[in-house]
Amino acid sequence: QVQLVESGGGLVQAGGSLRLSCAASGLTFSNHAMGWFRQAPGKERELVAAIRWSAGTAYYADSVKGRFTISRDNAKNTVYLQMNSLKPEDAAGYYCAVNRDSSVWCASGYNYWGRGTQVTVSS
Repeated sequence: QVQLVESGGGLVQAGGSLRLSCAASGLTFSNHAMGWFRQAPGKERELVAAIRWSAGTAYYADSVKGRFTISRDNAKNTVYLQMNSLKPEDAAGYYCAVNRDSSVWCASGYNYWGRGTQVTVSS
């Protein structure tokens, strides 16, 4: 049974930083690309960042490039999202997901999802 557990969300002032973690179990973690998505109320879920299994290739939404960094530790079955220079528009539920060897950009390319962690950014 695949489980993904996100942590690290919270309330932060604009300009601050948070580090999200996603611990995975029940799968061969190193075989899969992983993604971080976010969804704000009334908006569609969107990819924030994704990383290939080898950690050699990362992808970022234009809105977070230069501010967010995705990384992974295959030995710990964990993927991270370092978020710096946070803006109020970054506030959302953040979800990690396992890619099923499909496009990393589309939510439909992921077959396992965590329950999410909330990020709130005050202006």
